[in-house]
Amino acid sequence: MNTFIQELQRRTPLGWLQLSHHKSRLLVALSGIAFADVLMFMQLGFQNALYDSNTRLNRAVLADIVLISPQSRNMQNLATFSRRRLLQAEDIQGVKSAQAMYIGLITWKNPQTRRKTSVQAIGFNPEQPVLNIPEVNNQLDKIKLPDNFVFDRAARGEYNEVFSQIDAGQTVTTEVDKRTISISGTFKLGASFGADGTLVSSDENFLRLFPRRQPGSISLGLVNIQPGYEPEQVAQALKSHLPEDVKVLTRAEYIKFEEDYWKKESPIGFIFSLGVSMGFMVGVIIVYQVLSTDVNAHIKEYATFKAMGYGNSYLLGVIFEEALILAVLGFIPGFIVPLWLYQLAANATNLPIYMTVVRALIVLLLTLLMCTLSGTIATRKLQSADPADMF
Repeated sequence: MNTFIQELQRRTPLGWLQLSHHKSRLLVALSGIAFADVLMFMQLGFQNALYDSNTRLNRAVLADIVLISPQSRNMQNLATFSRRRLLQAEDIQGVKSAQAMYIGLITWKNPQTRRKTSVQAIGFNPEQPVLNIPEVNNQLDKIKLPDNFVFDRAARGEYNEVFSQIDAGQTVTTEVDKRTISISGTFKLGASFGADGTLVSSDENFLRLFPRRQPGSISLGLVNIQPGYEPEQVAQALKSHLPEDVKVLTRAEYIKFEEDYWKKESPIGFIFSLGVSMGFMVGVIIVYQVLSTDVNAHIKEYATFKAMGYGNSYLLGVIFEEALILAVLGFIPGFIVPLWLYQLAANATNLPIYMTVVRALIVLLLTLLMCTLSGTIATRKLQSADPADMF
């Protein structure tokens, strides 16, 4: 090991010397790699925000097992099923309770700007909490009142004045399909790609917003099991007992159900994945151009090394040294710039866009792969260089 380290210390850093000799070319290369990294970071950040924001409600539901209609596509496109299935579910051994939840998209007037926007409305029996959101559970008495709702203070849009009035103890009113509703409290959940915000109230208030909706047609069935029972075991029993007009999902499957829609069925997930691929290809092309130009500019010198007895492996090592130097130096600004862009995007969209260690490592590995691949392509001419042809 010590011999290897000493050998490295004695070795002339040809790769770095060649890169630093043409500073303008080095800066162009680093800028290109940083741009490719920024593009990959942003696409991955938006993709993660897509999955996180659209599964927030799924993760906030207090249920061990969730019943949905087989026709449901995602949380913004939920089909309904009969409430009688909850009574049938309660007959299964191990089931403690089964609660109904109503979910639907509505268009309301922003109380501050009076502009129309889409928000997601949620209704349930306030006698028993169904959301793991303490701010909602502390205001169940408020949503029992007719036409009273609590609103998501992390919603996307201009609501600063509205929240200030509510914090001061005032009730804010607005309209939903010519019906006046009151906002008497707030909680924090967050916007998503599917809805700008969320309204929560009792099932009775929800049905007032959807007069054509039958109380017996529900969006979700939230099943909680008794201690000592496994969710997978009870879920299997429910699948065997309930008709095919209802789909039984464990909590983990329910979260995956939403995430899979945005990954596989929604074009948005594909677009973000394509953006990452495009960023990778841009980086490969830029680094290849730099390394290929370097090889062409020093082909005679490399041929001289061959004539002196240096093998292809040594010369290829010089090119790969350049590739790794470019990868590491280009990654530094490519990592720093997205930190600022993430904050900017999060403030503008109210989406959960932030840097993670895993994402940074993924992009670093992609950058190393990108530069190594470029170096491999750029060395093809070097391997075939014949000293006799050079002089």
